[in-house]
This record gives sequence, C-alpha cells and structure tokens, in this order.
Amino acid sequence: MAIDGGLIGEQYARPAGHLGVAPNKGDTDVPCQPGVCDYRLDVRGGWYDAGDHGKYVVNGGIATAQLLSSFERTKTAPTAGGGAGLADGTLRVPERGNGVPDVLGEARWELDFLIRMQVPAGKPRAGMAHHKMHDANWTGIPMAPEDDPQPRELHPPSTAATLNLAATAAQGARLFAPYDAAFAAKALTAAKTAYAAAKANPAVYANPQDGNGGGTYSDNDVTDEFYWAAAELYLTTGEAPYLTDLTASPHHTSADVFGSTGFGWGSTAALGRLDLATVPSGLPAAERDRLRASVLSAADAYLTTQAGQAYGLPMPGHRGAYFWGANSNILNNMVVLATAFDISGTAKYRDGAIQGVDYILGRNALNQSYVTGWGEKASQNQHSRIFANQADASLPHPPAGSIAGGANASLDDPFAKQLLDGCQPMFCYVDHIESYATNEVAINWNSALAWVASFLADQGAAGPAPATRCQVSYVVHGTWTGGFTAQATITNTGTSAIDGWSLRWAFLGGQKVTQSWLADTTQSGATVTARNQSHNRRIEPGASKTFGFNASTSGPNPSPGLFALNGATCS
Repeated sequence: MAIDGGLIGEQYARPAGHLGVAPNKGDTDVPCQPGVCDYRLDVRGGWYDAGDHGKYVVNGGIATAQLLSSFERTKTAPTAGGGAGLADGTLRVPERGNGVPDVLGEARWELDFLIRMQVPAGKPRAGMAHHKMHDANWTGIPMAPEDDPQPRELHPPSTAATLNLAATAAQGARLFAPYDAAFAAKALTAAKTAYAAAKANPAVYANPQDGNGGGTYSDNDVTDEFYWAAAELYLTTGEAPYLTDLTASPHHTSADVFGSTGFGWGSTAALGRLDLATVPSGLPAAERDRLRASVLSAADAYLTTQAGQAYGLPMPGHRGAYFWGANSNILNNMVVLATAFDISGTAKYRDGAIQGVDYILGRNALNQSYVTGWGEKASQNQHSRIFANQADASLPHPPAGSIAGGANASLDDPFAKQLLDGCQPMFCYVDHIESYATNEVAINWNSALAWVASFLADQGAAGPAPATRCQVSYVVHGTWTGGFTAQATITNTGTSAIDGWSLRWAFLGGQKVTQSWLADTTQSGATVTARNQSHNRRIEPGASKTFGFNASTSGPNPSPGLFALNGATCS
C-alpha cells in the first residue's frame, strides 16, 4: 500500500509497490517457479522481509506471532494496563479509528498475506503454504518497491511454512474473535487446514540451494513448528487432538526450548511454551505450573549468563553467540526474562530485561546503538534497497526504531570480511549499507524489539509493584451450547474499606457478556468491566461482594488470567 507521509514523515511517503503497475510485474497474480505449480495466486500485502523486497512465510510467521503476543500479553500481565498502550488510535499505523487495537491491525496486514500463500483446494499439497515469494533475480541497491522490474515467483510449499501459517492463524483467530468474527473464522479454518496438510506432508523442506533473488530460509527440523502450531490450535479451540499432539512432542518437556543463544525463526518451540505458560487454557493447574516454572528456570539461566558478561548481555560471550541477526535472539532472551517477570512479579527478571536493552541501545564494546534514531551514535546506514541514503542521498535513512542485525563474528558478507577480518566478536559490526550480514534489517528482528519495547513502556519508572489488597474468586456455574453462567466474588484483603469498585478482566477469545446482576457490566473487545451498583459499592476489610453474569461463547472458556480492581491487580 502507499505509505502515508503524515504518519511517519514526508520523506518516507511513496507509492504502493508490487501491485502490477509498470514496471512491477506485481504480487496480485504471481506464478510459481517453473515446474512447481500450474496456478497463480494473489499474494499482495504483507511486509517486505528485510533489505530486499522478498516475502517469506517463516520470517513472517514469528514476526506476526510476536506482534499478536504483545497484545495477548496485556490480558494476563499485571503491569500491562489492560492494553491501553496498544489500543485503537495509539500507534502510527494506517488501520486506526476502526475499533480494533492498532497492533492487531498491523499484525493482520501480514496475517492476510500468510493466508494468501496457502495452496488452493484441489491442487497438489492443498492446504500447505508456499515457503516464500520474491523476485526471480537479485536487484541492486537502491531500488524502490514501485520501481522493481523483476518478475515475482512463488516457491515450493514447505512443512515449516505451513506450520507457521497454522500457528499464527490460530493465534490470530482467538484474538480477532471479539473484533471481527468473520475474519477470526477464516483464520481458524486456514489454521486447521494447514495443520492437517502439514501432518499429511511432515517432511517437505525448503531447498537450501534455492537462494537466487531471495534468502533460502531452509529448515530440516520442524518438530518445533509442529509443537508451536499444536499449542496455538489447542489454546484457540480447546480440542483434544491438538492437546494430544503437543503433549506428545519432545519439546513439551525439554529444557532446550530456551537455548542459551535464544529462539528465532528456525527454532520456534519457545513461542508455544511461552503461550502455554501464560494464556488461559484447560491445561491442568499442575501442568501449567510446570510450564511456568520452566520459564522462570530459563530466565534464571539468562540472569546467570548476564552477570558474567562485561556489558550485561544475556548471551554467552563465545564467537558462536555472535551470528547473523543475533540482536533479535538477544532480544528474545529478554522476552523470556520479561515473561518471567509477568508470571512471578519478581523484580530481578524485569531488571534483567532492562539491562539487556542497554546493550542494544549502546552499552557495548562499540558504544553503538543498534536502533535507528535512538542514542548519540546510532545505526543509520542499514542494508536496505528502500532506505538507501548512503547509496543515493535523495533517499532517506531508515526510519527511527529500526534495529540492525548486530555483531556477527562469522563476517558473512565481503564488505565486513575485508574490513573486519580478525575482529573480536562484539567488534564485528559496521554501519554500512553493503554489510548485509551485520547491518541488515528484518521484520522478525524488529518484532522482537517491538515486543520488548512494549513491555518496557508498561513498566513506567520500574518501581515496586503496589501491594495487593483484593482477591477474586471466579467460578463458572453452568454451561450450554453457545453460552455459560459465571460468578465473581471480590474480597477486600486490605486494611481499609473499598468505597466504589470497578473490576476488569479479559476473556480468551469471543466470549460476550449478555446479562449481569449485582453489577453493571460493559465490554470492549475481549475486555469486560464490572462496576458496583449503589447498594454494594462499599467493601469493608475482610468482606466480600459477589456478582454474576450470563455470556455467549463459541470456543473454549477458561477462567480469565488477570483481574484488576480499580486498576490494581488482585490475587
């Protein structure tokens, strides 16, 4: 789509690219590589992945999941303010003022593309997802999207891409259910179809030699993607077959899902583990507690590593920990630390995440902020065909908030190799447009930064959490097809009276309150607010007030994961 300069700056305004307007061949009617398929697909939309104009399902998958998770976190994290910071109209994105939280609107731009990459019914390997779509040949720098003359091609389906589609579409289905039921149903159908297709084709791998015009993103171990997809489908549907699959996975009990060098597009089991540990579900309490303990254990290991690193980095210091795009893995270790804080409220985990961001923003051996626009010495010449100021002064630098891949001891590009050969690991970086192996941009790197930035923004001055002065008991008293009855009891555990109360919680997906008693209820999306009536506004210390409601539902109905009374978290 055309970029609106009014949102981000007129220097960034440009026409839409790859819509079939000359010289583009377009993304609206894309053929496969020769011999791959006999159909064409409309795969418009989505995000350009990195420094080129390619669009890759495995990178798009984790990036979409992290944006969705930044919003889903607001339903369960005590410091997230109920999602106010990510609400409709809060972000500089085109989808504003439509009643949908802005971060979900942005995530949908990519999720729509991922669904379009699905092989049509009646075709070989129907339901799978094409691994990627990009130019037939590499283009040079600079190259604006609207000027790209190369033909575009669909590359063969892969099991990894198919499971990325299944996982993200399933997660999207439960989050969009309160805002757009039709899209949620479409996403869930795509997710279920993709998962079934992956099980029927469990070992279709991307060709590691298929790298002309775009990256290969090959991955010959998809057990982690199967685990992630099963987890998301179970959380969304509550259906037993997905629970069976995820509990049978070796990743469900392995400590290796949180490796020392972080997770990423090729190692996605951690995404499933984190959601199973935080998103309300029908898992037995003991099992959920075990998963939560595994997050805390991983976070403790990262803190131990961090304490031994001179710059407070939650990554090992050996050369193998400095690789292409390692900054995103560093940030993903901070995602684990932040989630441990959300689960436990223990300040050391929050402080560890903050300290890790210090490395990203300049407390490192180079005094280099890897985020454009932030810091006295910040990256500005990232490898990009679009934001190629270093190659063409009439073009802008990347916009503020774009993260570089970071120090890479392997020096996988000629420019860095000839300049930095023999460098110590943390020094293996150059802010130059030709160094794609140290200075490229990528959506799955920025999604990690976005998740962590949202967490940090929620922490305010990072002081101690206020003491809990309330307890909520939530009980479902009856269910029927399409609905249920529930009751909530608020107990004042403080030492002074509560004079007037407002209780807030968020449902998992599409539950909707239809009738209430002993409280006045309103609902916005998944978030419900119950307010006292005149006769029960005051709760004395040690006393309780109870109210109830009827609600409709079309899926699983676990108890909410977080209650806030007058803005403060209840136990």
